Amino acid sequence: MGFLTLPKRTSGTRTYGLTSVVDFGTPIGELKNILADYSPYIDIAKIGIGSALVTPNIKEKIELYKQFNIIPYCGGTLFEKCYYHNKISEYQSYLHDLGVNWVEISNGTIDIPIAERLYLISLFKQDFHVISEVGSKDCHKEMPVSEWRKEMQLLLEAGCDYVITEGRDSGTSGIYKQCGNIKSDLIQELLRDIDHNKIIFEAPSAKHQMYFINEIGPNVNLGNVKLTDVLVLEAQRCGLRSETFFLEEHECNLP
Repeated sequence: MGFLTLPKRTSGTRTYGLTSVVDFGTPIGELKNILADYSPYIDIAKIGIGSALVTPNIKEKIELYKQFNIIPYCGGTLFEKCYYHNKISEYQSYLHDLGVNWVEISNGTIDIPIAERLYLISLFKQDFHVISEVGSKDCHKEMPVSEWRKEMQLLLEAGCDYVITEGRDSGTSGIYKQCGNIKSDLIQELLRDIDHNKIIFEAPSAKHQMYFINEIGPNVNLGNVKLTDVLVLEAQRCGLRSETFFLEEHECNLP
């Protein structure tokens, strides 16, 4: 690619410009093939929803991701299920047994007050890296911008490595309207006060991904990316798709 002037991408062990994929039960053989080719484009892998608990080869899958220097963690739904059943200490032991040292603390399905989430972060961060999610999976539940901003700031101040903006794998809640359109006014308000390098924007479709790439730049953190979409996403980040074609004209250098 040296003969083209393309937007410069972070590489190696990234702290921003992250691609976080979601694994909804990819067979282990298929996963090996995907990672053999595309692992340089993947930084984090979420074992989607609570599926880790029913994945027969979960330990093998976790180790496979780690072999390719990809951070594996379990979806926030599993955390919420354990919280609902008052099994947080058991969940911590389960993660230790899996060899997982990142955890997601969310409240997308059940309402966990921010004070309680901050307390749980203080418990987990003694032994884990913590990612926390803001926003509801319920498309009818609206949070004011001030609440989004306040929660995200509090979670980062509490020691979270990143905060995730809820979008679901369908892109129909949280930072998205029920029809799938992006709440662009909300995004602009969040970007004014919060370091976007600390935010992972859930962007399950190419339309969503291209919005954030064009709005923030090629090194925006994106989550809920399908494993089969990582190559196309990397092409988008490099200005190699019509919708991001002119990206290098306003950002050729790393932030």
